[in-house]
Amino acid sequence: MSVEIRKVTSEKEFKQFIWFGINLYKDNKYAAPPLFIDDKLNLTKGKNPAMDFCDTIFFLAYKDGKIVGRIAGIVNPEANRTWRQKYARFGWIDFIDDVEIADALLNAVEKWAKEKGLEAVHGPLGFTDFDHEGMLVDGFDKRGTMASIYNHPYYPQHLESCGYVKDTDWVEYLIKIPETFPEKYFRMADIVGKKYNLTVKKFKSRRELIKNYSYKIFDLINHTYNHLYGYSNLNKEQIDYYISIYLSFLRLDTICIVINTEDDVVGLGISIPSLTYALQKAKGRIFPTGWFHLLKALNKNDTIDLYLMAIHPDYQNKGVNSLMFAYLMPNYVKNGYRYAESNPELETNIKISAQWDSFEYTQHKRRRVFIKQLK
Repeated sequence: MSVEIRKVTSEKEFKQFIWFGINLYKDNKYAAPPLFIDDKLNLTKGKNPAMDFCDTIFFLAYKDGKIVGRIAGIVNPEANRTWRQKYARFGWIDFIDDVEIADALLNAVEKWAKEKGLEAVHGPLGFTDFDHEGMLVDGFDKRGTMASIYNHPYYPQHLESCGYVKDTDWVEYLIKIPETFPEKYFRMADIVGKKYNLTVKKFKSRRELIKNYSYKIFDLINHTYNHLYGYSNLNKEQIDYYISIYLSFLRLDTICIVINTEDDVVGLGISIPSLTYALQKAKGRIFPTGWFHLLKALNKNDTIDLYLMAIHPDYQNKGVNSLMFAYLMPNYVKNGYRYAESNPELETNIKISAQWDSFEYTQHKRRRVFIKQLK
């Protein structure tokens, strides 16, 4: 039988859309499948503020009466205005190993985009930079992270067969945490702090962090990331959404905020103990035991995920990252972390990649956004 594509219109189909992506990787030893509740929140209008201004559509693919693939089509008008583009995005794309299915899913989004007068489709991307983006094209035998996409090796092969080409790449690094942090970093951090009147802010509670610095953190992110691929500034509703999701469960000893004399946040490093094994054991469910595995991972782990790093443009190339390393690395050693996984970094972002040169590291993964011009 040929592939049938259906638009998701019911709550049942919506749940099937989410579960298909989770179940496809439930026994994969490298993937970090999301929790159902997280994807449901992120993909529900009225819950995720991005869906208030983004056009979105969900499709399921059927073959022989069974669901064999899924895809989301997204139009982010803010990103299109920022980058002066007329693009649609595809995201949440998963399918079994059949190029006919991949082609049918992508054709559905392409047709939808053409009806809106758009000129190209690119992805995988989400609503914002805080969603999963970039299809894995190298490093299929490496453990994924909560913040990134894991996919089977046949995905990029089938996209290329469907006429999609590279638009941009991100690379990822595995960094070995030194048991003894070099003294030169502490000296450098002291020099930089005194020269530019910068200090590392220490917190007694998450409440203090959220109350006094949450908006300053996202102001820095908007200001620092606005030149990066596909980025569009977050509005207040989106910032409130991400504050409630992320800042409320962070370990205070795995985040670093650098402030100046005006109490502005000029440097930011957010890291999270790896949740990959916990998510594998949870298999998409927080209950009955998913919560236990997640809590355990937050408190006992050998790997830390470097989730976010930002330095204000006025302070870049001035050694501000030395303050963050000098604060975070000893905490990593104390907590028993032996390795750090970098967040995906644009292959052209030399400033970021150069900071790992002082450590023992390997570039072990690469992911890609594909694009297809519409005729």
